[in-house]
Amino acid sequence: MDDEQKQDETPEQDEAQETQDQAPEAAEEQPSEEVAEEPVAEEVTSPEADQEVEETPAAPEPAAEEAPKAEEKKKDVIPGADLEPILVEPEKPELSAEERARLEAEEEEKARREAELTATEDTDTAAASRAPAKIDKGARFLATGKRKSSIARVTLVPGNGKIEINKRSLEEFFPRPLHQTMVKQPLAVSGYEGNVDVRVRVHGGGIGGQAGAIRHGVARALTEIDSELRPDLKRRGFLTRDARVKERRKAGLKKARKRPQFSKR
Repeated sequence: MDDEQKQDETPEQDEAQETQDQAPEAAEEQPSEEVAEEPVAEEVTSPEADQEVEETPAAPEPAAEEAPKAEEKKKDVIPGADLEPILVEPEKPELSAEERARLEAEEEEKARREAELTATEDTDTAAASRAPAKIDKGARFLATGKRKSSIARVTLVPGNGKIEINKRSLEEFFPRPLHQTMVKQPLAVSGYEGNVDVRVRVHGGGIGGQAGAIRHGVARALTEIDSELRPDLKRRGFLTRDARVKERRKAGLKKARKRPQFSKR
């Protein structure tokens, strides 16, 4: 019978029954919504707290600002600039017997020259320390010096070291210190600088040739005063006439050896 009653029920009756069943469920849900909608108590804030909140500035974001700076620094820095350089010496090839002998000979020659230089320095000090010979009052010592095409007539007389060239002082006639030193070299080596006066008459050639001619004449005149000075002056080359002269020009040439430029057309 029950099955037949269920079958006899129409769909309208079924819908009415479903609405009745849902009514109590909705009634149960309403109080929960009302509970959720209860007002929340507002927080009471004082004006002083609001001022403190407003006064505290927002902290900047350091990570965002430092990132582009770090990138710029990386771009400016040269890669590998902080690395220390390593010196790598190339391997020297082994020297042959001939090269070793040549190097040894060069070292021996260098040592020999150094020994000669020290010996000459010792002789210079000995010569300078030696007392000059006495010169009688009114004595005159004449000599002629030559260099290239310059000729100098030198006269030495007792005095205090005054040098006169063509009736002019040494500094006026030879402004360059090099030429002044050349003229004084024989006197400084022999120790007569400041003990004799030098009078010179020179002509021909240029300034360098005239300075060499005067030095040659002064050295020759000193040997007239003291013959013991000859070996020392000879060894230094002050008594040797430098015969080098300018070579004459040949016919058909521009200079002694210079030829005119060839022209094909």
